[in-house]
Amino acid sequence: MTNLELRAPAPADPEGDLASLRGDCARMAPHWAAPERITALPVSPSLIHGVTVPPGSARLLESMSEYGD
Repeated sequence: MTNLELRAPAPADPEGDLASLRGDCARMAPHWAAPERITALPVSPSLIHGVTVPPGSARLLESMSEYGD
C-alpha cells in the first residue's frame, strides 16, 4: 500500500492583494509542468483549399465596422 503524504491547502484569501496572489502562484508553480515546445510543420499549398464561413458569421462580420465594435 502506498503511503500518501497529505498537505493542508494554503488558506484562500478572497480579499487578498496582489502580493498574496503572487505568493499563491509561486507555491503552485512547482506543481505545473510546461509542455514541450511544439513547432508547426509547413503545409503544402496544394493541401490548402480555402475557408468556409457560415452565412450567419459572414453577416455578423459584414455588419461590424472596420476597426471592430
